[in-house]
Amino acid sequence: MRDTIRFLKDGEIVELAKVRPTETVLDYLRLRARQTGTKEGCGEGDCGACTVAVGRLVAGKLTYQPVNSCIQLLAMIDGAELVTVEDLTSDGRLHPVQKAMAELNGSQCGFCTPGFVMSLFTLYHAEGQARSRKVVTEWIAGNLCRCTGYRPIVDAALESCFDSADDAFAWRANETREKLRELADSRDIYIGHGEGFVASPATLDGLAALYAQNPDATIVAGATDVGLWITKHLKDLPKVIWLGRIEGLDRVEETPSGVLMGATATYQTAEAAMSRISPDLGELWRRIGSKQVRASGTVGGNIANGSPIGDTPPALIVLGTTLEIQSKDDSRTLPLEEYFLDYGKQDRKMGEFVTGLFVPRPAPNQIFRCYKISKRFDQDISSVMGAFLFTVMDQKITEARIAFGGMAATPKRAPGAETSLIGASLEDPSTWAAAMKALMSDYTPMSDMRAGAEYRMETARALLAKALMEASGTAAAQLRLRVPAMEAAE
Repeated sequence: MRDTIRFLKDGEIVELAKVRPTETVLDYLRLRARQTGTKEGCGEGDCGACTVAVGRLVAGKLTYQPVNSCIQLLAMIDGAELVTVEDLTSDGRLHPVQKAMAELNGSQCGFCTPGFVMSLFTLYHAEGQARSRKVVTEWIAGNLCRCTGYRPIVDAALESCFDSADDAFAWRANETREKLRELADSRDIYIGHGEGFVASPATLDGLAALYAQNPDATIVAGATDVGLWITKHLKDLPKVIWLGRIEGLDRVEETPSGVLMGATATYQTAEAAMSRISPDLGELWRRIGSKQVRASGTVGGNIANGSPIGDTPPALIVLGTTLEIQSKDDSRTLPLEEYFLDYGKQDRKMGEFVTGLFVPRPAPNQIFRCYKISKRFDQDISSVMGAFLFTVMDQKITEARIAFGGMAATPKRAPGAETSLIGASLEDPSTWAAAMKALMSDYTPMSDMRAGAEYRMETARALLAKALMEASGTAAAQLRLRVPAMEAAE
């Protein structure tokens, strides 16, 4: 067992013995290390002012990802390289990204600039990206600028980020890889005492034993939700267990029948596999949070927390996803739709934790569609999330699976509408009317800051109609503002 965390910073190994369970990377940088280039803006992973880069070995390759340091717990960077804006200059020379930002007028007040620079640093080190405005805007969707305007920032990215990396980090990449290998070990981490600790087991058995002894502990995967409990709800979390060091728990395995992913697989890691199930899933994945959120946030965490407005559960439910749950003495599987019992309540007994999920592929005679409705296109929580799976024979629906998020206390299927669609003809829209009517009895949506109840119901009915129209052959381009590569799904 180890009672410290270790990480790489500016080429040197940093080892810390005193780490509070809720201490964030931003806390460490500004309050302990006194490196104040990284700014605190929203404190909830939304504005990107606090963005830093985290480098890890992925299949032996050094990879840098942007991370919101305001909600990333300090213990979570164990074994990684932490890169901040202070680390970018070399021998007094600006990094190519910094130089382009300065020369192309990419900064006015400068508060947001370090976050933009760090996001673009990760783009600078990302291989195989096409030099395009679309790539840049998707990469910086999680960075907010209130005064400069995005055009010069995008221009700076186009100028600097798409040639081969030629900076100090590229020059010492071999040395960095060796140091990261040195930091990797199979020892459990436990810092603190019985009444307050931060821990990171190295095995599932170690996690099961520790959680059985401390069922009141908070389990953390990506902290994109739990981080807000700390920064916004001001919760005191005396016991924190981070799952990020358990080997294999971040797996994403594709099979002919579906995709198996571990509980700590991030949205980014799973995105390609989900896109191959359906382009709609790929588009949904790209609209979950920002680049920073997708690099940290996990599908398993989104499910385990049981949010009624989670974006992924409705789509996963209609596909027939099953969940893996384990405890010290047992393990079990259950359909995902049975996991959500009520608002804030899930079918997870004391000492149990989610270890993974299996997402089936639609059969050749099944048509899958999902749609996210939100106030902002990028980086926003859905007001209504709708997912649909139609089994079709001879242009007639023989089975329908429909689920919505944001319409009830939990992600919920629409049994009345599903039953009403059996036998409906895709060639005769008049046969869809019963399902449209039944949908009004399947849900009693609430009004909140994101949408009113009446709006939610009308939107849900419109999404069902859209899914049926697309299934009947209407081109997606006629019904959507932004169309994924639908041809790959048909």
